[in-house]
Parts: sequence; structure tokens; C-alpha cells
Amino acid sequence: MVRPVETVSLSMERNWEMIDSALAGLDESAMTRQPTEQCNSIAWLLWHLSRVTDMFINTRFQGKTQAWVADGWHEKFEMAADEEDRGVGWSAAQVAQWRPPAKEVQVGYYEAMKAQTREFLATVSDEELERKIEIRNQPAPLPIGVAMGQLVWDTVAHGGQIAYLRGFFQGMGWFPR
Repeated sequence: MVRPVETVSLSMERNWEMIDSALAGLDESAMTRQPTEQCNSIAWLLWHLSRVTDMFINTRFQGKTQAWVADGWHEKFEMAADEEDRGVGWSAAQVAQWRPPAKEVQVGYYEAMKAQTREFLATVSDEELERKIEIRNQPAPLPIGVAMGQLVWDTVAHGGQIAYLRGFFQGMGWFPR
């Protein structure tokens, strides 16, 4: 019998391969470039998907303090220790004014979230997948196994955006080989 977590793991790993390939060789200029003032940059998308992953894996699924605060990532990004701030609802002006840290810091947070996600998925029990959690804007509590679908959807959507922008700026080097 295939466990739901195996499907989540496969989806996340494939998406991370695509993101890793898209990020390879990008300089700071490409990371921070916005195609228009109404679009997010690769850096912003990477930060946002890492923040969403942190929120799901640590806060929602495990009831822990996010790595954003616990591991001091907010300081490395020179941002507030606000576990709720993950860019949701930001205006175009806020996105345009945001200044990311060096690429190494951005990728460091993303890599930390990949590692924490892998650890969680490798150790989560079938019973834990059935535990219901409250998620804002959801009419009823969801089992963790179902809520994982939101995590996958968000990271795949933003991973695709990162790959698209990489291709738009520098060509098709984003596809994992």
C-alpha cells in the first residue's frame, strides 16, 4: 500500500530538482529582477515558498516555532521575527521595495526547509497524518495528510514560476537532467 506521504515526497523532490536547476548559475541581478512592477522576482518567490514550507512543516504540522525565528533566518534576511509574514497579501509596492540578502542566504534558508521537510516526511506516522489541524480560511479542520496537498500545491506553483522566470531571463537551463 502506498502511503500518502510517499506521493508528497515524490512531488516535493521533483519540484526541488526543478528549482535547483533553475537557480543554478543565476547571479544576484537575475535573482532580484522583476519582469514588470506587478511581478515577483525569483528571490521573492524563493523566500515566499520557503516561508510557506516553514509554516506548514513547523507550525501547522508539528506545533513548533518556525526556523525563521528559531534558527535566526529572519535576522539573516534583516526582517522581523514575524512567523505570520510570508508575503501573503503584500502589495506590488512592498514586493518592489523588498531587498533580499545575498543569494547564499536565500538558498541557505530554502535548503534548510528542504532538509526539515525531508526529515518530517521520513518520520511522520500514519496516525499523525490523520490528526486534524485548523487552517485559516478552511471551513473545517483538515487531516495533516490532506493539508499536505496545500503545501505541495503552493511549492509547485511557485517552483514553476521560478523556472519560468529563469527561462524568460536566461533560456531553458531550468529543466532537471
